[in-house]
Amino acid sequence: AALAPAFATPSLAALAPAFATPSSATPAFAAPRTTNPRAATNPRAATPPLNPAALQQAIAERPGEAAASAVAFVQSEGQTWRGASGDAQTGQPVSADAHFRVGSISKTFSAVVLLQLAAEHRVDLDQSVQHYLPGLLPAVTFQPITLRQLLNMTSGLPDGAGGPDPSVDQMIAERFEYQDFSQIIDSTLHPLGRPGPGPIFAPGTAQNYNSLNYLIIGLLIEHVTGHSFSDEVNARIVRPLHLTGTFVPQGAPRMPSPYMHGYLTTSQGTVTDVSAQGGNPSSMISTTGDLDRFIRALFQGRLLPSAQLAQMFTLPRDPQGDLLPYTGDTGNCQTGPQKGKACLGLGIGADTLPDGTVLWGKTGEDRGYFTAMFATRDLRHVGVVSTGVTDVAAEAGLENANRLAAAAFSS
Repeated sequence: AALAPAFATPSLAALAPAFATPSSATPAFAAPRTTNPRAATNPRAATPPLNPAALQQAIAERPGEAAASAVAFVQSEGQTWRGASGDAQTGQPVSADAHFRVGSISKTFSAVVLLQLAAEHRVDLDQSVQHYLPGLLPAVTFQPITLRQLLNMTSGLPDGAGGPDPSVDQMIAERFEYQDFSQIIDSTLHPLGRPGPGPIFAPGTAQNYNSLNYLIIGLLIEHVTGHSFSDEVNARIVRPLHLTGTFVPQGAPRMPSPYMHGYLTTSQGTVTDVSAQGGNPSSMISTTGDLDRFIRALFQGRLLPSAQLAQMFTLPRDPQGDLLPYTGDTGNCQTGPQKGKACLGLGIGADTLPDGTVLWGKTGEDRGYFTAMFATRDLRHVGVVSTGVTDVAAEAGLENANRLAAAAFSS
């Protein structure tokens, strides 16, 4: 339970207000009805030059916002900007190359690894979790759930054990704890002193952002390959792409230098540095430059064959071809004329700007950090921003991402 905030991360849908309200002709998160994601091109309207002052102002600390610092990268039509804001807690400058914790952006890495295994015919995305990991999900409680349903958040699995959320003081005190996939899954499905939670809907009938899906994916990757999640991510993504600033620390708490500090504020008002923390096997550290390189390689087809890559950009639909309903929380899929409809593909989500530009990407939240990476399918526009925050809600990080996207891509 203490790790829940690191997983409860809004998808890119949460960025919609900053991108501007979609027009009625461009439904938010409704990918064009096409089997070819490259068909989701963007109008070749004239793009104004990047405004460095506006971009720097977008990530600057503001009175009343719980932001300590930020690092950002933007590329638009061949123009590039990198920036950072100093640490408001220490008064020290922050390097634009600073490391930070990426939170649920690790889900995109997880999805890539599982899709690679599918391309290698080592797993079948339409086969059940129960087939690959027998006994993990109680048979009397859960219907068969496919790997695809884990990937696109349509499994209906519960997200937590139903207990109270940990206090911020508890989160700070327990920040060095490390649990493997099995431990977290077991504590969710078999909580001490309470009945185990059941499904929230029948598999494949709705969509709901839920990190238990990706904890099971991490365990499955380890089961199928016989290697740790860290080893697979490093061998399949980090080393081939030369992501020299990206790490899967496996519980090692220290941050590599230089790094951006993350904070939480105690119930007594004391701001505490929580940069060093334990997490779980899929916890990751990266930089804006590495996440830019990762999303470019992914969209260019350098990590996945075309068939698997196309599936990442596919939103789940019912037998009639309509987007599945989105249910559960209010942090995802709640904007635009498609409000309440599925907005997540496999490890990424999408947003449509009023001019028809489609942005795909992922957000992530760890204790003290909020990160967002997003790009157009043709990589005409790319943005990465991470904020060191001082509040568990991490709203200041979301606002920074909102402002940066608006300053970079709004015409």
